[in-house]
Amino acid sequence: MPVGVRQLSVLGEFKPFGLIAEALDGKPSDTSTDDYDYFLFDPEIARQREDSSDNDASASALSDRRDHELFIRGNRIIWSIGARVFKRFTLPSPVIKACWCRMGDNPEALLCVLQLDSLTIYNTSGEVVSIPLPGSITSVWSLPFGLLLQQGAEGNLLKHGPFPYSSPSLGSRDIIRNRRETGHSPHHNFSFLGAYDQLIKGESSSSHLILKDLLEEPQSIYIEERGKLNIMRDFDERTIWTSDLIPLMASYNKVKMQHSVWVAEVINSSLEVENSSLSATVPTGVLLKRFSFRRIWQGKGAHTAASKVLDPFVVKVFLATDDDSAPIICFLFLEQKKLLSLRLQTVEINNEILYDVKPDMSWSIPAIAAAPVIVTRPSVKVGLLPYTDMIVLAPESILILYSGKQLLCRYLLPSCLGIGNPSCNLGFSKATSISHDLKIVGLADAVEARINVKVNNRMIFRCALHRSPSSSLANDSITAMAEGLSPSFFNHFLVLLWGDSESSCLSEANSTVDSEWNSFCDAIMQMCKKSSVVSQETPESSWDFLLNSKFHKDYCKTNSMIGLSSGVALDRTGLDSMRSNIDGTKSSEKSFHFDLLMESLDSLHAVYESLKMDNLRRRDLELLAILLCNIAKFLGEECYLDHYVRDFPALCKTVKMGINCLSSKAPFNLFRWLENCLQHGCTSDKTNNLPLVVCKDGSSVVSWARKIVSFYSLLCGAKIIGNKLSSGVSCNIASGSSCSNEELTVLAMVGEKFGLKELDSLPSGVSLPLRHALDKCRESPPADWPAAAYVLIGREDLALSCLARSCKFKELETQTNLNLVSMSTPYMLHLHPVTIPSTISDTVGLESTKFEDTDSIDGSMADGMENIFSSCTQLRYGRDLRLNEVRRLLCSARPVAIQTSANPSASDQDLQQAQLWQLAQRTTALPLGRGAFTLATIYTLLTEAFTVPKLVLAGRLPAQQNATVNLDPSIRNIQELKSWPEFHNAVAAGLRLAPLQGKVSRTWIIYNRPEEPNAVHAGLLLALGLHGFLRVLTITDTYQYFSQEHEATTVGLMLGLAASYRGTMQPSISKCLYVHIPYRHPSSFPELELPTLLQTAALMSVGLLFEGSAHPQTMQTLVGEIGRRSGGDNVLEREGYAVSAGFSLGLVALGRGEEALGFMDTLVDRLFHYIGGKEICNCKSSLSLLPTIFIQERSLPLAASVDEHNRVTGQMMDGTTVNVDVTAPGAMIALALMFLKSESEVIVSRLTIPQTHFDLQYVRPDFIMLRVIARNLIMWSRIHPSKDWIQSQIPEIIKNGVKGLRDDTMDIDEMDAETIVQAYVNIVAGACISLGLRFAGTKDANAQELLYEYAAYFLNEIKPVSTTNRSTFPKGLSQYVDRGTLEICLHLIVLSLSVVMAGSGHLQTFRLLRFLRNRSSVDGHANYGIQMAHLGFNNSFSIAWNITNASVANLSSANNVECIRTVSLAIGFLFLGGGTRTFSTSNSSIAALLITLYPRLPTGPNDNRCHLQAFRHLYVLATEARWLQTVDVDTGLPVYAPLEVTIKETEHYSETSFCEITPCILPERSILKTVRVCSPRYWPQVIELVPENKPWWSFGDRNDPFHSGILHVKRKVGACSYVDDPIGCQSLLSRAMHKVFGLTSLRAGYTGNNSNNGSAAVTVDQLVGTFSSDPSLIAFAQLCCDLSWNSRSDVDFQEFCLQVLFECISKDRPALLQVYLSLYTTIGSLAEQVSNSNLLVGDLLSVSSLKLALSYNEAVMTGRLATSRGSIVQSVFLGSLRKRVEELLNSAEQLKTDLHNYLNSGSWPNDGSFGVKSSTILSWYLQWFGVPAAPTVKTMVDKIKPMNISLSPVPLLCLLLPGTHINAVEEINQFLLST
Repeated sequence: MPVGVRQLSVLGEFKPFGLIAEALDGKPSDTSTDDYDYFLFDPEIARQREDSSDNDASASALSDRRDHELFIRGNRIIWSIGARVFKRFTLPSPVIKACWCRMGDNPEALLCVLQLDSLTIYNTSGEVVSIPLPGSITSVWSLPFGLLLQQGAEGNLLKHGPFPYSSPSLGSRDIIRNRRETGHSPHHNFSFLGAYDQLIKGESSSSHLILKDLLEEPQSIYIEERGKLNIMRDFDERTIWTSDLIPLMASYNKVKMQHSVWVAEVINSSLEVENSSLSATVPTGVLLKRFSFRRIWQGKGAHTAASKVLDPFVVKVFLATDDDSAPIICFLFLEQKKLLSLRLQTVEINNEILYDVKPDMSWSIPAIAAAPVIVTRPSVKVGLLPYTDMIVLAPESILILYSGKQLLCRYLLPSCLGIGNPSCNLGFSKATSISHDLKIVGLADAVEARINVKVNNRMIFRCALHRSPSSSLANDSITAMAEGLSPSFFNHFLVLLWGDSESSCLSEANSTVDSEWNSFCDAIMQMCKKSSVVSQETPESSWDFLLNSKFHKDYCKTNSMIGLSSGVALDRTGLDSMRSNIDGTKSSEKSFHFDLLMESLDSLHAVYESLKMDNLRRRDLELLAILLCNIAKFLGEECYLDHYVRDFPALCKTVKMGINCLSSKAPFNLFRWLENCLQHGCTSDKTNNLPLVVCKDGSSVVSWARKIVSFYSLLCGAKIIGNKLSSGVSCNIASGSSCSNEELTVLAMVGEKFGLKELDSLPSGVSLPLRHALDKCRESPPADWPAAAYVLIGREDLALSCLARSCKFKELETQTNLNLVSMSTPYMLHLHPVTIPSTISDTVGLESTKFEDTDSIDGSMADGMENIFSSCTQLRYGRDLRLNEVRRLLCSARPVAIQTSANPSASDQDLQQAQLWQLAQRTTALPLGRGAFTLATIYTLLTEAFTVPKLVLAGRLPAQQNATVNLDPSIRNIQELKSWPEFHNAVAAGLRLAPLQGKVSRTWIIYNRPEEPNAVHAGLLLALGLHGFLRVLTITDTYQYFSQEHEATTVGLMLGLAASYRGTMQPSISKCLYVHIPYRHPSSFPELELPTLLQTAALMSVGLLFEGSAHPQTMQTLVGEIGRRSGGDNVLEREGYAVSAGFSLGLVALGRGEEALGFMDTLVDRLFHYIGGKEICNCKSSLSLLPTIFIQERSLPLAASVDEHNRVTGQMMDGTTVNVDVTAPGAMIALALMFLKSESEVIVSRLTIPQTHFDLQYVRPDFIMLRVIARNLIMWSRIHPSKDWIQSQIPEIIKNGVKGLRDDTMDIDEMDAETIVQAYVNIVAGACISLGLRFAGTKDANAQELLYEYAAYFLNEIKPVSTTNRSTFPKGLSQYVDRGTLEICLHLIVLSLSVVMAGSGHLQTFRLLRFLRNRSSVDGHANYGIQMAHLGFNNSFSIAWNITNASVANLSSANNVECIRTVSLAIGFLFLGGGTRTFSTSNSSIAALLITLYPRLPTGPNDNRCHLQAFRHLYVLATEARWLQTVDVDTGLPVYAPLEVTIKETEHYSETSFCEITPCILPERSILKTVRVCSPRYWPQVIELVPENKPWWSFGDRNDPFHSGILHVKRKVGACSYVDDPIGCQSLLSRAMHKVFGLTSLRAGYTGNNSNNGSAAVTVDQLVGTFSSDPSLIAFAQLCCDLSWNSRSDVDFQEFCLQVLFECISKDRPALLQVYLSLYTTIGSLAEQVSNSNLLVGDLLSVSSLKLALSYNEAVMTGRLATSRGSIVQSVFLGSLRKRVEELLNSAEQLKTDLHNYLNSGSWPNDGSFGVKSSTILSWYLQWFGVPAAPTVKTMVDKIKPMNISLSPVPLLCLLLPGTHINAVEEINQFLLST
């Protein structure tokens, strides 16, 4: 056959776009033309691996199929796409070489740029890595696993070293190594220099290095020689080419003048490695896998003089594919003008591919230029390589296309390059008219099927070789033949296809889809002509000539009434004559073509069966059926003909059928295979006849059918054998667990990327079993599935949870509601469902959240609580006004009301000032509670200044039109009053910031720093530190803050830094803290005058910094500080100093007191010494001011340092005594925290509660409270929320004493009675605090009830407010103890109660707190707030030890705000974080809470003597965000959802499950086992947890199963949300039954009164929209259920649509709508076919689909398919369809006659249009009852006839025809009897 001639498609004259870009930039072009370089590349090279999303600009740009260009000039690189600059790169030094590379597991492509002394690597997202290199690196090359570095001959490490130590850039390399963003796996910090130095001592360096990870150093390359590995040191071996797809390298040795091919391999551990001592010097796990080169081919050296000076790089190397699909490596030798091709031999061993080249496996062709192109098989891959052809320029300047050795065609330049050839988008100038004598002189820059052609006038044209047909059918057919035919057959076909024949339009750029398919058919028919002598007879008449003309064929295609081409026979007379020549003995050439046609038939038939599975390609299926009919007719395959005619009955008019079949081969029927799979399982013999092309690995053209076969195989029990199934097909299965066939099928669908869109493309019957698998897995899928699997089964809620675990939190936040909808229904991308809240509670109304005061002029103000209202809080608290009330109670940003007369006098003004002073002090106590209330509720913009709400101490007079009254500065020092309150107000404002909300930057903190230090910024620093934000500050910033010498700023910064670096022992921070502890200064250090306040804060900060470390030196320091006098002049602050030291010591050794440290025993003894014991002298308490009591100090066996000994005079003593009243609280707190939860009986036995009257006289009552707290914290597990437990804490002497108070017969001294009662109330308060700490944040009902009861008891003792008689509590305590003590105990109990109920907003507790705040007016006190008794603490001892030189009268008039401060804090705890946060009971949290709850309350806003008020904010460290809200995945709105929470068994209760309604707070992680969505309205979801003693997951933690407090749920269709329907009366099943059935009774509506139709019509789509936001359901309701249809014929269909709509919505299966409609219309089509003689049907594939649906139903009914809810389609409906089909077939006329004719002669009815109708009905019958082809039946009948069976032959026929229905068998029997 002559070689075909093609024309090149000239795209335009080529010029590197980088030159155009430079010209557009205005840069002068250099005179030299050789100072730039460029290369074109395929965009796939730069795309991310498995990148299927084009969300960002980079991805969409990389998906552009135009040529990409890298233009290099000097130090600049321009990356352009077509005629557009995509990116520019500017480097510090000139570029030597640039290439693309991939390293390790990094999915991103990297642009590697080699410079003189460094390697710069860019990824596609813009990150840059710069690696310093020696100047000896001359070139870089890409390999599949890394970058190959070629080192020059002068690169001897003894002289220079690959990475010289003297390199100035080595220590300051600019490498961005963010493992989290780049995805690199972490490695050990191993220095390449040290190992390399050990490796090459006294030896030269490697000539080749490999860089396989950005986090590692380049490694030496080894070569394998005689079984031993040596470092490759041959610097003469210069790399000239590498492959980035397979590990091959080509090199040229300039000394030996020969080329070599190397394969890179991982070093085998069994080989002996040179310098194996390296492994001894490098730790195990650091020495990573190394690579070696193995030479697989070596060319012969050249001997000519010219070759000695030949540049090795003029030899071009590339990969291509041979004609038998073997990869070849090609060498183009320009000197010899020869193209040498070496065949690569590949062997797969243990999943590793080994490459080799055999000497006799090479061939060559003459060539002066060559390039790889992808033309003939663009979608076929050979392993990892694409199928690549070669375009070769022969020495005669002829351009030839080769497929391996096979020459396909010649290419010529067009006759006129400038006319009609528009330039493409690459920015080329249009080609001008060129003379006809142009010659091609070179080729370059091949990308896919595009290449640059150089002509003899130095012009370059960009040309395209027509790669593949635009017709998808032609393309699929060619690909199928490439995959299905043997190489020799396909090469012959390629010659026909590309030869000089009628099929040339396949390769023309302007060819149409129809012409391409016709050309393919022509090539097939040429093969038929080749196999026979074609009859040369002319047509008998002009009419026959016209029927065979091309015009007639085209006319039939465009004017066919049924959409089926009438011109089926491409050459009917020719086929008949060809067929007649097949008979007899065939020549070898004819046999070759016959076999070729047979394989082609099988391959194209596989495509045909695959297309039957796609509803969108019915037209392609019809065209392919026509071609296959012609091939089958020629080959005499009557069974194949029958198969195609059954699908397309109209073919019977043009195809003559018969029963004289040359072959008994039955065609593969995919529908029949799927049916047998459902009926008999995958292991049946009936499922082993799959076509080879379907089972072939890597087959792309029939992958659609392969996927469906694999899904059915897994669903029916196929076993996985390697990477294939037992049915013979391969299948990709996604990762995830599976315990059933259905779950495995879903994972296979995900692995094959078979989504909902693809599922909708399947025939309805085929999709049913797959939908069944999805439906079965929907209820409770495994927890480890990928997100795509959850989307597939309709569980977008689980998919979002999965994405939250696998993605960065910021990435998840950016997903919009549209993205969620598109995930669940990809075929609805253009639809945007809009959700409108149906109730007013769904929206957050501004009217309900605006804080207004009817008495104020400005109704709304910035009070720091504006952001507390959200949809979640509104959902949680409903319509009640709890949050509004809390906001009113804690507001400090507005003037308070002062009640006065309308006409004030002068005395009234003094009274106003007095009241305002008291109210101002109350206002200063509110920020502490407001900080807890608004904790972590806002997200600030880091571009804005942070605002702090004002602290307003003014008042207003409602009686005088809200006139404002300010404090008189001449009477009071306002600034002194506001100094610390402003600090607390700023802390409260700062605590509003949500933790870890994108990290607060250092710049933002510095931006908010004022010019002059103030308390506001100091408070902000503390708040930021408590949230962990101060880690961004540098040491310089810290020094600048400290140098301001501002007391509040220093306190806030120290505590904030310690909280941010909590438990880290950061040396730089510890140095900053120790500077403020004078004891730690060395003796030579200058003395600093540091206020005691700063020293106290520094001690606490040290404890936080060293928390849990048990650092011995720090503990020795702190235990000494407990007994040391404060360095300041204020003696009254020394107790606060000692308490701070005690807390700090407890934090350092938190819970570690039991550990066997050498000094722990002596340290504990010293602490007990500080607590005091029996040595206390006899002294009675009194109301008078008593002298300080001292205790004789014993010598302690603690090794003191010299510096400590020198400063021992600072010890808190007079002479040799220790002040126990100062040291005891700190020592007890230290012991409690050191032995927290240790259950140490030894320590508890020494912390005794006084058991005798004598002991009671000498232990302060408040110390008894501390002892009770310490004992219970140590004996943690014994705390029990019961009265009995509290009573067990009280010694018998106190119990009896309290009981005897009312007994007149008992003679109790008044002083003894006072002592007993004081001890009693303190013990009870201490026990209640212990309960609060033990059950902090648990909302334990028993603890809440008990604490509430004791609070009510103390409240009644202060002033009876309840008449309830509680006989269990002693009465009349107020007679023996002052009210101040009872108030303090009451408020401590209330605070403990709020700690237990933290974040719950418990209504009963809130009522109690509001009552406590407002009861002062009831008591007759001034209305400005609570005025407590004159005592600052619980008894007269507090005066003696805390108030010096003060009189009782002064104390009586002092203003006490501690109680209002406690109530404020309790309200904040109760609504912690707006109800979104709560407390933890971890050791660290208990310590922080104890610091906050320390039972020594201040007497004023500036009172820091006994406990620094800034410490009260440390409760933040104990909080956890255990808040959980459920969000509807479809609407994005928070919703109510019932949860079943299961907690593990503890010492108090067994494993328990209880119900919570979201939004809610979950139990602690240590006891939480399971959280399950248990609502019937939402799909179930189970989160299984392992209880661990760990803190709650931090914000954004990928391991957080609750995804930072958001649990997505999916509402079932047919149910309303609990907001719209609280009690379930509006669900579809309960509300809409009568309406739906009313709508379906359409017949009555038409015959009777039609007045109701209007109202009913309004209901349908609205009703659907109420229960589902699925746009397809709403559209279906509007289009198919519209009552405006008045046509009588539409009533049945409309009624069916309404019933189906109700069925799909009520069972939440909306996807089944199309299945129901498809099955229904199938029956309708058959009924119309039977009744209407004019209706013609194109294909009958719906019959097979319906049969498959019935087989599915049978498999479900018989249990072959597992199900818990039956078939997803109603069995009754499917049964009625079966019955209807059989009725229609039985009623068809002429069917029996046609059937008998078919069985007798194999002929189909052929009487015009009536014959097509009869053929259609006959086809229905044959397919429905499974009748085999006529030749097969004829064969069976011929077998039975000679038997002369006397009885009925029906049983024998059933055995011979197992797949045929009994009805058809009876008809065959009748036919047998008739013949």
